[in-house]
Amino acid sequence: MKPLIFVLCVVFVFSFGGVSAQMAGWQPSPGHTQVAIWPGTVADALPVPGAEYVSAAKDNLVAGRPWVEVGNVSQPTMTVYSPKGKNTGVAVVVFPGGGFEILAIDLEGTEVCDWLTSQGITCVLLKYRVPSLPYDWHCKCRPDVFVKSTPSLEDAQRTIGLVRFHAAEWHINPHKIGVLGFSAGGYLVAEISTDFERRSYATVDAADKESCRPDFAMAVYPGHLWTYDKGFELNPTVPVSSQTPPTFLLQAEDDHVDNVNDSLAYYIALKKAGVLVEMHLYAQGGHAFGLRHTKFPITGWPQLVETWLRTISMIPK
Repeated sequence: MKPLIFVLCVVFVFSFGGVSAQMAGWQPSPGHTQVAIWPGTVADALPVPGAEYVSAAKDNLVAGRPWVEVGNVSQPTMTVYSPKGKNTGVAVVVFPGGGFEILAIDLEGTEVCDWLTSQGITCVLLKYRVPSLPYDWHCKCRPDVFVKSTPSLEDAQRTIGLVRFHAAEWHINPHKIGVLGFSAGGYLVAEISTDFERRSYATVDAADKESCRPDFAMAVYPGHLWTYDKGFELNPTVPVSSQTPPTFLLQAEDDHVDNVNDSLAYYIALKKAGVLVEMHLYAQGGHAFGLRHTKFPITGWPQLVETWLRTISMIPK
């Protein structure tokens, strides 16, 4: 998607528990502070085509409204949204989707955080690096090629470690930190759920000594998990094991961007490994609806998540 609006933001510097905070580009709403997750040089930095940009996607409305994309992210950041009322002690790191090319920063980011904080859950919005893959994921001409989204995975590992490191300060239970991702972000959920035993980058500080394994995981219309031409075989870059955290899956059968077989392949692998997994499939709903309500029942999925979180004893019943 071509950028429609370019936004130039002022670069500013401040301190945040040892985390670097120099950045530009997309900024959260007032009252929420965005901080860089790397204290110095970004791990395994890759070149990007230009400066970070923010663009309004006016030609692809969701529930009658435009959404905002962020592209060319080379300086990954996190923004912490704390509950204003009750606090369950639960935290969720959110991965917006966008095909590892852009990030749907409001549709699958800030709007999600507003919902989570209303439930007493701390939301950590991760603006991870995009583009972050060596070839076009949308090209189905090479279904036999599978690669990790290494920069994005490094950002996810780093962020979960930081959240656990700051758990007491942020009033979070370090044993109740989960992840929620959409589309490509759903694939990133699967990556961090299966690749957490050691960092994909050289240790930076004490935060990297914390576990980066999520305590629970939620993937909404995930992509890149199915091998396309090998039945319901799972993408080998996400080797599910018995240590993969409890997982929630949701997808529409008429999703023409990420095939419903992505969820099915992951579900089968999780079941075989003995992982606690819950999957919801709907006949209609399409792709990339976020939390916005449409005429399709699938958009009531947040209530399903709330029930599931009670079922696995993450939030009070």
